[in-house]
Amino acid sequence: MLPGSYFDDFNVGDEKLTPRVTVTEGHILAYAGVAGDFSPIHMDNVYAQTTEFGGRIAHGLMGLSLTDGLKVQSATFRGGIALSWSWAFKQPIRIGDTLQARIRIKETRPSRSKPEMGIIIMAIDLVNQRDEVVQTGEHGLMVPRRPAGEGAGAPA
Repeated sequence: MLPGSYFDDFNVGDEKLTPRVTVTEGHILAYAGVAGDFSPIHMDNVYAQTTEFGGRIAHGLMGLSLTDGLKVQSATFRGGIALSWSWAFKQPIRIGDTLQARIRIKETRPSRSKPEMGIIIMAIDLVNQRDEVVQTGEHGLMVPRRPAGEGAGAPA
Protein backbone atom coordinates (compact mmCIF):
# COMPACT_ATOMS: atom_id res chain seq x y z
CA MET A 1 0.00 0.00 0.00
CA LEU A 2 1.18 3.49 -0.77
CA PRO A 3 1.41 5.88 2.19
CA GLY A 4 -0.75 8.95 2.31
CA SER A 5 -4.33 9.95 1.84
CA TYR A 6 -6.87 9.56 -0.93
CA PHE A 7 -8.47 12.48 -2.77
CA ASP A 8 -11.61 11.99 -0.66
CA ASP A 9 -9.65 12.72 2.54
CA PHE A 10 -8.88 16.34 1.59
CA ASN A 11 -10.99 19.42 2.17
CA VAL A 12 -10.57 22.96 0.91
CA GLY A 13 -8.63 24.89 3.56
CA ASP A 14 -6.65 21.91 4.89
CA GLU A 15 -3.05 22.94 5.64
CA LYS A 16 0.18 21.04 6.16
CA LEU A 17 3.83 21.86 6.78
CA THR A 18 6.40 19.65 5.09
CA PRO A 19 9.69 18.49 6.53
CA ARG A 20 12.59 20.97 6.21
CA VAL A 21 15.78 20.94 4.16
CA THR A 22 18.93 23.04 4.61
CA VAL A 23 20.40 24.12 1.29
CA THR A 24 24.06 23.21 0.85
CA GLU A 25 26.67 23.88 -1.78
CA GLY A 26 26.22 20.23 -2.75
CA HIS A 27 22.58 20.91 -3.68
CA ILE A 28 23.62 23.77 -5.95
CA LEU A 29 26.45 21.80 -7.59
CA ALA A 30 24.23 18.75 -8.13
CA TYR A 31 21.40 20.85 -9.55
CA ALA A 32 23.80 22.68 -11.90
CA GLY A 33 25.02 19.32 -13.18
CA VAL A 34 21.50 18.03 -13.78
CA ALA A 35 20.14 21.23 -15.31
CA GLY A 36 23.29 22.26 -17.18
CA ASP A 37 22.99 25.77 -15.68
CA PHE A 38 26.45 26.87 -14.58
CA SER A 39 25.65 30.60 -14.45
CA PRO A 40 28.21 32.52 -12.38
CA ILE A 41 25.54 33.77 -9.94
CA HIS A 42 25.28 30.15 -8.80
CA MET A 43 28.87 28.96 -9.27
CA ASP A 44 31.35 31.86 -8.95
CA ASN A 45 31.49 33.48 -5.51
CA VAL A 46 33.82 36.30 -6.64
CA TYR A 47 31.41 37.28 -9.42
CA ALA A 48 28.30 36.75 -7.25
CA GLN A 49 29.67 39.15 -4.60
CA THR A 50 29.50 41.94 -7.22
CA THR A 51 25.78 41.41 -7.82
CA GLU A 52 22.76 42.78 -5.98
CA PHE A 53 22.64 39.48 -4.05
CA GLY A 54 26.12 39.91 -2.55
CA GLY A 55 26.96 36.23 -2.98
CA ARG A 56 25.98 32.98 -4.62
CA ILE A 57 22.32 32.00 -4.75
CA ALA A 58 20.54 28.78 -5.61
CA HIS A 59 18.89 28.24 -8.97
CA GLY A 60 15.26 29.37 -8.91
CA LEU A 61 14.07 26.09 -10.39
CA MET A 62 16.03 24.24 -7.73
CA GLY A 63 13.68 25.84 -5.20
CA LEU A 64 10.70 24.51 -7.13
CA SER A 65 12.32 21.07 -7.31
CA LEU A 66 12.97 21.11 -3.56
CA THR A 67 9.34 22.14 -2.99
CA ASP A 68 8.11 19.13 -4.95
CA GLY A 69 10.47 16.84 -3.06
CA LEU A 70 9.32 18.21 0.29
CA LYS A 71 5.71 17.65 -0.76
CA VAL A 72 6.52 14.02 -1.60
CA GLN A 73 8.44 13.54 1.68
CA SER A 74 5.42 14.76 3.62
CA ALA A 75 3.62 11.56 2.46
CA THR A 76 0.39 13.56 2.27
CA PHE A 77 -0.86 12.14 -1.03
CA ARG A 78 -1.41 8.51 -1.99
CA GLY A 79 0.47 8.63 -5.24
CA GLY A 80 -0.40 11.41 -7.60
CA ILE A 81 0.20 12.73 -11.07
CA ALA A 82 1.46 16.29 -11.47
CA LEU A 83 -0.80 18.31 -13.76
CA SER A 84 0.47 21.87 -13.43
CA TRP A 85 2.69 24.36 -11.66
CA SER A 86 2.29 28.14 -11.58
CA TRP A 87 5.29 29.52 -9.71
CA ALA A 88 6.82 32.85 -8.68
CA PHE A 89 10.31 33.60 -7.34
CA LYS A 90 10.11 36.20 -4.53
CA GLN A 91 13.52 36.18 -2.81
CA PRO A 92 16.86 34.46 -3.35
CA ILE A 93 17.64 31.14 -1.74
CA ARG A 94 21.12 31.10 -0.22
CA ILE A 95 23.48 28.37 0.89
CA GLY A 96 22.59 27.69 4.53
CA ASP A 97 18.89 28.60 4.21
CA THR A 98 16.54 26.08 5.78
CA LEU A 99 13.41 25.70 3.68
CA GLN A 100 9.96 24.32 4.39
CA ALA A 101 6.80 24.28 2.28
CA ARG A 102 3.40 25.38 3.58
CA ILE A 103 0.69 23.60 1.61
CA ARG A 104 -2.98 24.65 1.63
CA ILE A 105 -5.72 22.86 -0.29
CA LYS A 106 -7.27 25.54 -2.49
CA GLU A 107 -9.65 23.50 -4.65
CA THR A 108 -10.82 19.91 -5.08
CA ARG A 109 -12.94 18.30 -7.77
CA PRO A 110 -13.50 14.83 -9.18
CA SER A 111 -11.73 14.17 -12.47
CA ARG A 112 -14.10 14.26 -15.44
CA SER A 113 -11.91 12.01 -17.58
CA LYS A 114 -10.81 9.52 -14.89
CA PRO A 115 -13.60 8.79 -12.40
CA GLU A 116 -11.20 6.87 -10.14
CA MET A 117 -9.16 10.07 -9.64
CA GLY A 118 -9.66 13.56 -8.21
CA ILE A 119 -7.97 16.88 -8.90
CA ILE A 120 -6.43 18.88 -6.06
CA ILE A 121 -5.15 22.44 -6.48
CA MET A 122 -2.70 23.45 -3.76
CA ALA A 123 -1.46 26.90 -2.81
CA ILE A 124 2.16 26.49 -1.72
CA ASP A 125 4.58 28.89 -0.04
CA LEU A 126 8.24 27.91 0.21
CA VAL A 127 9.55 29.69 3.31
CA ASN A 128 13.01 30.09 4.79
CA GLN A 129 14.15 29.89 8.40
CA ARG A 130 12.91 33.47 8.98
CA ASP A 131 9.42 32.50 7.70
CA GLU A 132 9.99 34.69 4.62
CA VAL A 133 8.26 33.47 1.47
CA VAL A 134 11.05 32.85 -1.05
CA GLN A 135 8.85 31.17 -3.68
CA THR A 136 5.10 30.74 -4.04
CA GLY A 137 2.52 29.37 -6.38
CA GLU A 138 -0.04 26.74 -7.17
CA HIS A 139 0.26 23.07 -8.00
CA GLY A 140 -2.35 20.84 -9.61
CA LEU A 141 -2.21 17.15 -8.74
CA MET A 142 -4.36 14.20 -9.77
CA VAL A 143 -4.83 11.84 -6.80
CA PRO A 144 -6.56 8.45 -6.55
CA ARG A 145 -10.05 8.39 -5.05
CA ARG A 146 -10.87 5.92 -2.29
CA PRO A 147 -11.80 2.55 -3.85
CA ALA A 148 -15.40 1.42 -3.32
CA GLY A 149 -15.71 -0.63 -0.16
CA GLU A 150 -12.65 0.88 1.55
CA GLY A 151 -13.80 2.90 4.56
CA ALA A 152 -12.69 6.43 5.40
CA GLY A 153 -10.88 5.21 8.52
CA ALA A 154 -8.77 2.62 6.69
CA PRO A 155 -5.05 2.76 7.48
CA ALA A 156 -2.90 4.64 4.99
